[in-house]
Amino acid sequence: MKVGYLGAGCWGFCLATVLASKGHEIVSWTTKQDLADHLNKFHEHPYFPGFKAPSNIRFTTSLEDALENIDLLVESVTSAGIRPVFEKVKALRIPHCPIVLTSKGIEQNSGKILTEVVIEILGSSILPKVGFLSGPGYAQEVIKGLPTSVVGTAYEFNVMMMVCDTFTTDTFRVYPNMDIQGVAFGGALKNIIAIACGISDGLELGNSSKAALMTRGLHEIRKLAVARGCRAETLNGLSGMGDICLTCSSIMSRNFRFGYLIAQGTPLPDAYRQIQTVVEGAYTVVSALQLSKELQVPMPISDTVYKILYESMKPIEAVQMLMKRTIKEEHL
Repeated sequence: MKVGYLGAGCWGFCLATVLASKGHEIVSWTTKQDLADHLNKFHEHPYFPGFKAPSNIRFTTSLEDALENIDLLVESVTSAGIRPVFEKVKALRIPHCPIVLTSKGIEQNSGKILTEVVIEILGSSILPKVGFLSGPGYAQEVIKGLPTSVVGTAYEFNVMMMVCDTFTTDTFRVYPNMDIQGVAFGGALKNIIAIACGISDGLELGNSSKAALMTRGLHEIRKLAVARGCRAETLNGLSGMGDICLTCSSIMSRNFRFGYLIAQGTPLPDAYRQIQTVVEGAYTVVSALQLSKELQVPMPISDTVYKILYESMKPIEAVQMLMKRTIKEEHL
């Protein structure tokens, strides 16, 4: 197939190499001319020194070039970038091929998952062609060929299976799940809990504290997701518990590392600069609390992360506030 790929960051570059390894022709779009020139000349991404991209990936800053005569369109921009990027896509041409999203987030103010944003922009007729890929995977590990398992989903069964078949390799395993809302909610909301766990480790609160945050974090994610019509069991799988296990326990997670830096006293602007790439949890926590209020689902951990990021609450004060909450029966 000829694949148009939107985004050449860590995850976009990584998945483009996965597709290229299966013989597909990839045209990868980025807004950064210097990055495109570097990648076309050296075939080596600045984030992955020593790894050479396959020769069947070409990089461009022309969106029209990336959309021309493609059989598949894949996205790896950011949750905040989905709307403006697909508005540009619409202005050029509405794709008639399947579209697979890989960014994890919930749009602020609308509460839409990212596939819903794309459908709103491009029109309801594309809904049957839209798929989504999510789950626990670090680009640094996938690109080395380390065993990884994620989830493929879509609104239509055939598209879901196409997503799974297209991305699956000997080391990158894609499980099908038709609950696209549940897969999307798990992938988006776990980033908030990862920030909380990074804060916990930064404050040296111990493994018991982090285990509680991960477990109770999954609980509030599941409550909100179910209130939006998702299947509870989806959140117990790779895109929920699996993603939490990965992103909440390693400094390789940028959301975890961001929380850790904050707890260590790093000013917020400096923490963002040190991460260098987008901290999706900082964006999604706003969306989560908007939905929490709308659906009347309490999300104490997410609320605490929001207060630290947007209301200048000190991390240690946030911990004390959480520990003083009324204890209720652990009903899952």
